[in-house]
Parts: sequence; structure tokens; C-alpha cells
Amino acid sequence: MARRLGWSDAVLEGLADFERLELEEPVRWALRLGERVTRGDGHLDSGFYGDLRGHFDESQIIELLAVAGLFNYFNRFNNALEIQPTQPGDR
Repeated sequence: MARRLGWSDAVLEGLADFERLELEEPVRWALRLGERVTRGDGHLDSGFYGDLRGHFDESQIIELLAVAGLFNYFNRFNNALEIQPTQPGDR
């Protein structure tokens, strides 16, 4: 999907260290949010939330949080059941 939206292989391969990539600021803030929700305790302090609101409105922030939460759920569910992701071409 990301490739269809124009993301290069170099960007996709570098997402683990996204702060070093040349990304638009809203994209960088969306990734920061996802990382905070996934790797941290999920708490958004007022400073972070204020910076986030500089790039997104309330409904966009809710949508970003819903996506991050949903994918965290999928990952934890699949990890608990030791379900491997489907590889391209497999069905």
C-alpha cells in the first residue's frame, strides 16, 4: 500500500530510524505518535499533544490513535497465538 502511495523502498527500509529520513512534518508526527503508543505507555503529555495538534485536528488525531491501537491489537493477538503474517503470493 505504501509503495502504491509513492513511498520508496529506501524510506520503507529506513522507518525503524524515521527521524533520520526526509519526511514531511505531519508524517514525522504521525510516526512519532505511533511509536509513542506502541513502545511507550501511550500517555500523550500536554507538550507532545500540543505539537501534534499543530499538524492534525482532533478527528485526525483520533483516527491516527485508532489505527495505531488496532494494529497493536493485531500484533499482540497474532504474537500470542504465534500466527505468522501471510507472505505476498500466499493464500
